[in-house]
Amino acid sequence: MKPAEAHQSGALPAKVQLFHTCLINEVFPEVGMSVVRVLEKLGIEVEVPLRQTCCGQPAYNAGFQADAKKVARHMITVLHQADGPIVIPSGSCADMVIHQYAVLFQDDEKWLAKAHSVAARCHEFSSFLVDVVGLTQIGARVRARIAYHPSCHLSRGLGVQQQPRELLRAVAGVEMIELRESEECCGFGGLFSVKNPEISGSMMNRKLAAVECSNAERLVSCDMGCLLQLAGGLHRRGSSIKTQHLAQLLDEGMQ
Repeated sequence: MKPAEAHQSGALPAKVQLFHTCLINEVFPEVGMSVVRVLEKLGIEVEVPLRQTCCGQPAYNAGFQADAKKVARHMITVLHQADGPIVIPSGSCADMVIHQYAVLFQDDEKWLAKAHSVAARCHEFSSFLVDVVGLTQIGARVRARIAYHPSCHLSRGLGVQQQPRELLRAVAGVEMIELRESEECCGFGGLFSVKNPEISGSMMNRKLAAVECSNAERLVSCDMGCLLQLAGGLHRRGSSIKTQHLAQLLDEGMQ
């Protein structure tokens, strides 16, 4: 479905809330701006809840349940008060809100109900475009050889596997290149890369070897955690391969 057809069918929501995530807001704000521009070009108003903070995943993964609950309660409250679908440009953070909040509050009936209510409105960026709005053809054009890295939380946690590929294949001029062992983890894993740097580095180098052998010009993913890890590795190797969030590529192609 094309944007005009989506408008005619009423599939496009008038407004969404953007949960920008810590990594994007603090380190890669340009990715957040690309998400906003893509959605606005489709005719969707984007609101950004100003009181949003971290989703609580770092504390949750480290085993600090009380701290994770405190952050999660705040975010549930903020998102519960906002109207419309919630778009999250990160498989990792989306999985935390959609699936792990329910685990956090499984013994708290009040907050569990609120967590389920918020989770039902949350969508990872590519899934929102393909599954909710029904869009793949968005009029983007970029001439480049693209390799796609499926992040673990997005692919395994959320089950979002084909949606990013559909969007990439629909960009005019893009040559999709399938990576060897493409489903392999990049080795980031948030705290995993800090606690196990040698294992993390080995996993990253295995992934980058496949990327460099692919003859791709760009490496695209939907999680900035993975791209932070992989971009650093490519830089240290002196590689010319460019890394991009999917939203950045679509934004570029829609200019």
